[in-house]
Amino acid sequence: MNKQSFLFLFLLGVVTFSTAQKKKITLEEIWGGEFRTESMDVLRSMNNGTQYTVLNTTRSPRSSSLDKYDYETLQKAETIVASSDAVPYFSSYTFSDDESQVLLATEVEPIFRRSRLGIYYVYDIASKELVKISETKIQEPTLSPDGSKVAYVLDNNLYVMDLAERTTKQVTTDGNKGTIINGVTDWVYEEEFAFVRAFEWNSDGTKIAFLRFDETEVPHFSMDFYGTGLYPYQYEFKYPKAGEKNSIVTLHMYDVASGAISDVDLNDPYYIPRIKWMHDANKLSVQTLNRHQNDLKLYAVNAEDNLATVLLEETDAAYVDIDDDLTFLDDDSFIWTSEADGYNHLYLYDSNGKLKNQITEGPWEVTRYYGYDEKHDRIFYQSVENGSINRGGYSISTKGKRKKELSTQEGTNSAAFSTDFTYYINTYSSATTPYRFTLHDASNGKLVKEIKDNSALLNKLNGYEIAPKEFSTINVNGYDLNMYMIKPADFDPNKKYPLFMFQYSGPGSQQVANRWMGSNDYWHQHLASQGYIVACVDGRGTGLKGRDFKKLTQKELGKYEVEDQIAAAQKLSERSYIDENRTGIWGWSYGGFMSTNCLLKGNDTFEMAIAVAPVTSWRFYDTIYTERYMQTPQENPTGYDDNSPFNYPELLKGKYLLVHGSGDDNVHVQNTMRMIEALVQANKQFDWAIYPDKNHGIYGGNTRLHLYTKMTNFVKENL
Repeated sequence: MNKQSFLFLFLLGVVTFSTAQKKKITLEEIWGGEFRTESMDVLRSMNNGTQYTVLNTTRSPRSSSLDKYDYETLQKAETIVASSDAVPYFSSYTFSDDESQVLLATEVEPIFRRSRLGIYYVYDIASKELVKISETKIQEPTLSPDGSKVAYVLDNNLYVMDLAERTTKQVTTDGNKGTIINGVTDWVYEEEFAFVRAFEWNSDGTKIAFLRFDETEVPHFSMDFYGTGLYPYQYEFKYPKAGEKNSIVTLHMYDVASGAISDVDLNDPYYIPRIKWMHDANKLSVQTLNRHQNDLKLYAVNAEDNLATVLLEETDAAYVDIDDDLTFLDDDSFIWTSEADGYNHLYLYDSNGKLKNQITEGPWEVTRYYGYDEKHDRIFYQSVENGSINRGGYSISTKGKRKKELSTQEGTNSAAFSTDFTYYINTYSSATTPYRFTLHDASNGKLVKEIKDNSALLNKLNGYEIAPKEFSTINVNGYDLNMYMIKPADFDPNKKYPLFMFQYSGPGSQQVANRWMGSNDYWHQHLASQGYIVACVDGRGTGLKGRDFKKLTQKELGKYEVEDQIAAAQKLSERSYIDENRTGIWGWSYGGFMSTNCLLKGNDTFEMAIAVAPVTSWRFYDTIYTERYMQTPQENPTGYDDNSPFNYPELLKGKYLLVHGSGDDNVHVQNTMRMIEALVQANKQFDWAIYPDKNHGIYGGNTRLHLYTKMTNFVKENL
């Protein structure tokens, strides 16, 4: 034996011995919180730009306090208000514009994903006076700009309370469950346009613009809840499925002084996904969309006469995205984001809607707009300029000049800026570095102070068998697709391993990202320690690689994405260390739709699949999301049905596990029940599990541990 061979065998022995000494991650540790990361408390920058506030809470004894800190020292300056005998425990807060008062939320309970009910108080910081807004739980209380009034929604009606007089006025009277909603959104707007409060104070507190939803004709949906009582009960709400009727949405203006409500004519828009007041107290911006969501109009509404004029119109062959990036400058010129040149970039328009210039440009995407520092003419944003799996922070002038790299360390950087843009707190992580929080000078990105890291977690993980996440690209169907792979820590290229693929694949999404591990990553590490290779490929239709790549799947959800996963699995199976006869795939929600289709349409490629909370027909999903990508079933029946897995259950050859929560208000358990019935009638054997009363997240108590134990056992038994 030569020296080189001896040395190799010696080193291999050392590696094997070292690996053997390390612990393997267990499911109980993952879902018992053993690897939970320390996070930065959610902070709000104060108007002075040098201080911020944090809500601090304790469970035992149960207490809460709103504390003020200095950016420069990160030391607490004072406690603004704390729970006591006089002040109830509060779980969130909002300042008035001048920060003289703070709105405190107590006894909060969820309605849907974003909506909440609660008992709210207004606390005057100077006088320490506490005012209860309503004896009944209300929604979305919002202080007027001068802090003298608070508007809120109760039982689908809009109210305004005068804090000095302690009087409350009911603004609307027609609100009624299942028919009329004033001032908050219906279910589908909340879920897909991502907002709940549908009213806005103007800058001087003289007007409130609000949306009214007439959901009378929206089809009724109900689902059984089993609970712990003798009889189950039904939960009922309005849910518009693809091709069905939506709420009729209208815009109205309330004059606070006179109490008069007037209507705003916007030429009967199908959707009104955003309203926002400009700096001019008499100018309201309104965004409208047609049903296909490929024609967006930005209106300026004059609140004195309700006359609406189009500032900007954007069209797209597929769809136009809605976001919250619209920013009005002091003269009501505005910053806007658009994919007009093929990538998401920043644009500057004058107050009349005339394009002044494109601010950012290049074959990369702006992924987040942080804000505009008017004093120094600096826009702060996040982008993928340093690679589509990374995120960096940058500043640039409105003319597209003086661009500066701020936090661009390879990985994922995100920033929270002080109000005057003097400082920002950067959150950084990568596949090898857990979350690290640092304070920086916003003018140049220079590090001011280390705040917090997760070195303790990293030290703990040094005692565990952790395999690196290897990033690369794989060329399939003419595209270089982003991919990561996790191999067993004791990987031997001369052995053959089963391949287990994970994906989500939904439009504009990304799973292959250089960021720290989530719970699924720890599960994948657990599987790797059991001898599996885990891979993830972001196929066509996913995000951050340009408009054309993202929108290629238009009107054909589940076609190209499935082709890419099948082709990627086949190409990976050509590698000498992968067993081509042991290939599995899994996913949740859209990913469950995908894994089901892959097992059926790729039945000669995949031997097993797990689908959690899957869509099995886009006919069952909501209007806004589905029609954005598919148009209606009436217009595009083959697009819906050719990729609906319960239409071809006879293709099932491999092992299939189907999981759903019976209380899922988003992807209804109807999807799984129809899939089950199709498989039964095709006489195809499969495994399934229903989690009673659990929603789309399928969690609570031991639920996640039970679910992932079931999935782990299924992988071990069938792959």
